[in-house]
Amino acid sequence: MTKLKNIKVVVSDLDGTLLNPQHRISDYTKSIFQELHNQGYLIVVATGRHHLDAMAIIETLEIPVYLVSSNGARIHSPNKEQLFAFNLDSDIVKAALNVEIDPAITVVLFKENVWQTNKWNERLNSFQAELKYRPELVDYKNLEDFGAIKIFFSCDDHEKLVKLKDDVLANSSEHLHHAFSLPTCLEFMDKSIDKAVAIEQVLEKEGYTLEQAVSFGDGFNDVQMLAASGKGLIMGNAPAVLKETLPDLEVIKTNAEDGVARYIASKILDKELV
Repeated sequence: MTKLKNIKVVVSDLDGTLLNPQHRISDYTKSIFQELHNQGYLIVVATGRHHLDAMAIIETLEIPVYLVSSNGARIHSPNKEQLFAFNLDSDIVKAALNVEIDPAITVVLFKENVWQTNKWNERLNSFQAELKYRPELVDYKNLEDFGAIKIFFSCDDHEKLVKLKDDVLANSSEHLHHAFSLPTCLEFMDKSIDKAVAIEQVLEKEGYTLEQAVSFGDGFNDVQMLAASGKGLIMGNAPAVLKETLPDLEVIKTNAEDGVARYIASKILDKELV
């Protein structure tokens, strides 16, 4: 197959994209990304995860990787130097949480070294193979400092999250924007924060543009990144509504099938697929 012309950068989300359903990077994916690095491609991981959590994952690739985390609120260089950081003001977060929140919803504030939550959530803990970013149970009624990297809500009932999204935006739309990283996960960030904006900062530092990047994603926190890239690719396991939102973008194999690595192997590295 002919290589994608002008592509010098590979950008990938983690959950539902680079990671398999067990929240791990497969050996095959690792080998493909090591070959990408050996051939001189710049590699960026852009995730909603906290940087402590994400760093533990990308270290398993054993190659230099730029990390955009918390949907763009943090940028770290391959040597773990923090290049950019943005925190939500305590009063803004407090106002956002000053709504009726269904008891079924898990509330999380991403702090620098811990994530504060109103309840223990085994499914959220399962996303970390090693607990590098630890939870801290809190009573939000007694919390004094609401400052956070981002606000995160989780619930199996998507409609409850949709209602909460509307209520939060009614209070805080001038400061916050939202994304459903999964149908069960609702996130709020400052309006200036987005994966695409952060990725552009990385690429400018390295002398590239998003037009020279291929990007992979599966959630609504990936929309701007996918749309702005020279080639944006949607995972086969992404929600149908994301595919409908970006109808011109190609849909590839699922994360369970190593979709990212298989696409790279075939279309960028010119490898025969078995």
